[in-house]
Amino acid sequence: MRRTSSTIRKHRQHRSAKTAAALLAGALALSLTACGGDDDKSSDSGPTGGTATGNTVTLPKLGGQSLEVAAVWTGAEQENFKKVLAEFEKRTGAKVTFVPAQDPIINFLGSKIAGGQPPDIAMLPQPGAIKQAVDRKWAKPLGAEATKELQENYSQGWQDIGKVDGKQYGVYYKAANKSLIWYNAQVFENAGASEAKTWDELLTTAQTVYDSGVTPFSVAGADGWTLTDWFENVYLSQAGPEKYDQLAQHQIKWTDPSVKDALTTLAQIWGKADYVAGGADGALQTEFPASVTQTFTGGDQPKAGMVFEADFVQVNIGETEAKIGTDAKVFPFPAVGSAAPVVTGGDAAVILKESKAAQALATFLASPDAATIQAKLGGYLSPNKNVPDSAYPNAVQQKMAKALIAAGDDFRFDMSDQAPQAFGGTPGKGEWKALQDFLKNPKDVAGTQAKLEADAAAAYGG
Repeated sequence: MRRTSSTIRKHRQHRSAKTAAALLAGALALSLTACGGDDDKSSDSGPTGGTATGNTVTLPKLGGQSLEVAAVWTGAEQENFKKVLAEFEKRTGAKVTFVPAQDPIINFLGSKIAGGQPPDIAMLPQPGAIKQAVDRKWAKPLGAEATKELQENYSQGWQDIGKVDGKQYGVYYKAANKSLIWYNAQVFENAGASEAKTWDELLTTAQTVYDSGVTPFSVAGADGWTLTDWFENVYLSQAGPEKYDQLAQHQIKWTDPSVKDALTTLAQIWGKADYVAGGADGALQTEFPASVTQTFTGGDQPKAGMVFEADFVQVNIGETEAKIGTDAKVFPFPAVGSAAPVVTGGDAAVILKESKAAQALATFLASPDAATIQAKLGGYLSPNKNVPDSAYPNAVQQKMAKALIAAGDDFRFDMSDQAPQAFGGTPGKGEWKALQDFLKNPKDVAGTQAKLEADAAAAYGG
């Protein structure tokens, strides 16, 4: 998931993070280690047990019409989404072209719009970008059919984060559980290492892996967004949900003692060069896909034993010979404070060019039909509560999906995704750059806080 963002909208804040933590951590801990013409009238029988061709939504005939969909997805993630678009083409007769976008996507879209060639739909990876697209009068509200589909298939919380000023603009097609640590099962077995439930246990596990001759962690320092995810999990668990909400809205400063505590905690891993594959310099040259694949290749001597990131890590593990649930296992991000963190992210479909075809595609993406297709392909979670568990390809992912849906409205959305783009979503700037600098020099807690606050103040407007 890439990170771009704009001025924060005070969207619905969810206040039961401990409940969500229990649901997610409990579900994961129990199982993860074990393993144009007339309308085309569709069936009204509900979800179809995971079949890719189940029809639960009515779509119009759109022969002769063309659509462009822009997203920053690459590799397997992009190819899997194209299969969803192909099903839409099959049902409607429309032609859909995927347009590869660059980070930050708002800048990419701005250049397209300035050139008079906006895509019909963009997949925006944060609430702030939706707000920015609305403020710039790019985004078009969802029509009655898409809104109805959302209301039938999504919890109120997932509907609300796609709204601006009470009007529905976004369909959160893809979600992420961003509180996971994946590990090489053979490395853990050889070392006699155990899964960790607390931060102190994680440090013990890291030392055990290190003592066995394997570097404990692979860190994707070349991609600043992964570093914000590290910080957010530590901060949410250590400082608590109320402080998390305040920092996300810049109601407290980044010079707050709670930020000092979180950075100091992170430095217990980032500050030990032997704990990070390649040391700080190596990590800062490691992009996210490589951070995953280097953890699950190399036989008994991979470059690292663990890698932190979201459920979509599975897509990259799929590019290796490692099997999820046996060679590659996962446990919830451990509790730093009183409860384990539950951080989510997501990508929302937003219409930029009003048309019958664009509204139809938004409706399709809000349906169980579209999500079920991609769920079957792996490396994907949907916030759509009517996607059958059986659609997910393995027990690990099925449990993640159940936990996400069971959490209902009780989640915290990625903090950097809520921040203005200049602070939380631009490569080489703001939070991304400050945390990259901190990875290189984890002793400079005060300097990092000062830089974060200066950049945040400028981005939030004071």
